Amino acid sequence: MQALPGFRDFLPDQCSARNHIFSRWREIACRYGFVEWEGPVLEPTELYKKKSGAEIVDQLFNFTDKGEREVALRPELTPTLARVVAAHEREFKKPLKWFSIGQFFRYEKQQRGRLREHFQLNCDIIGEGELAADVELVALCIDVLCAFGLTEKDFVVRISDRDFWTDFLHEKDVSADRWDEFLQVIDKSGREPREKTAEKLGKLADPVFALLKSGGRSEKLEKLVDSLGIRGLGDFVAIDVGIVRGLAYYTGIVFEVFDRAGEFRAIAGGGRYDNLISLLSDGAVSMPALGFAMGDVVLGELIKKIPPAREAIQRATASDRKIDIYVVIAKEERRADALAQIQQLRNRGYRVDYPFTPMKVARQFEAAEDAGAALALLYGDEWPQVKIKDMSTARQELVLCEKLLDRIGAGALTQRR
Repeated sequence: MQALPGFRDFLPDQCSARNHIFSRWREIACRYGFVEWEGPVLEPTELYKKKSGAEIVDQLFNFTDKGEREVALRPELTPTLARVVAAHEREFKKPLKWFSIGQFFRYEKQQRGRLREHFQLNCDIIGEGELAADVELVALCIDVLCAFGLTEKDFVVRISDRDFWTDFLHEKDVSADRWDEFLQVIDKSGREPREKTAEKLGKLADPVFALLKSGGRSEKLEKLVDSLGIRGLGDFVAIDVGIVRGLAYYTGIVFEVFDRAGEFRAIAGGGRYDNLISLLSDGAVSMPALGFAMGDVVLGELIKKIPPAREAIQRATASDRKIDIYVVIAKEERRADALAQIQQLRNRGYRVDYPFTPMKVARQFEAAEDAGAALALLYGDEWPQVKIKDMSTARQELVLCEKLLDRIGAGALTQRR
């Protein structure tokens, strides 16, 4: 039996690498004052259709459950967030600063950087309409990536404003019901031939291409970039009005993060969606909102590509495998004594391993080295004394069994936390 196409098995090293990514995500989000929440992995299919239209069903893992309900594995978190906030917003002071780390599913063609499942960091600010919230969100996204050893030479945050284009369309007397269509064309313009984009734009092609070439001018975007510059983050960002994000629910500032070499898909993306909570609650609750998402697949590819980031995650993975203490049972009649102290050591928070069956002492010490143990404890002829061996220096000492825990706690072992 094989894993399904687009799904992954996580072997121990891969789990350690994944957990390292999760820990950095969680650490930086908390540093910014965000609090963790989570929603269900299964939602009514109607929730996604209401947000994105009936065509979203083609991208879902959806089915009819045993209660005859139409349900789907979540492809993203924003609809769930909007549903939860609409139901519970009176229970919390605003603004809400929430983050989540979870698994998501999309039934679509596999390609580099995109699978049918992935893990994702979502960070959202609910109930704040000022530009300061946009600045904070972009800064958080930058710092999350910097936590992996990436620098301004490795990635860039391309920032745009959908209001820039809606103002343009208003000036050109384009009817509002065509705006979403136009924004979709702009969103795809960097990924398709210029002639095809020009055909879609018609008479607007020349002014649009001129704006894309010049970069356009937006006082709001310049203020945002200046605010990031005050924080020392100016070198990480660039104004790019060609970024509009394909999803229709975005309403203002949007951004996407790319590697500088241009080898990968977007690493992260997000923006303002001030009307979505109102839409999904049928107008019962209306609050400004913004957020971004960062998946583990493209991020993992980029980390492998950048030496400092790759080495950092390799060190973290190696550290995860190491134990604190390996217990060497030289005499089987001492096994019960050893097991009693193993339990005491584990109760104190030490990582401890030992052989399940009788084994030559030399092989046990090899096992201690393979496990990366800092100390080996030998239970043998010296009982009621236990021999402590520092595996890095080979220094040894004998300690009475009843004083062993105190001796280890007093400095015989520097715990790896």
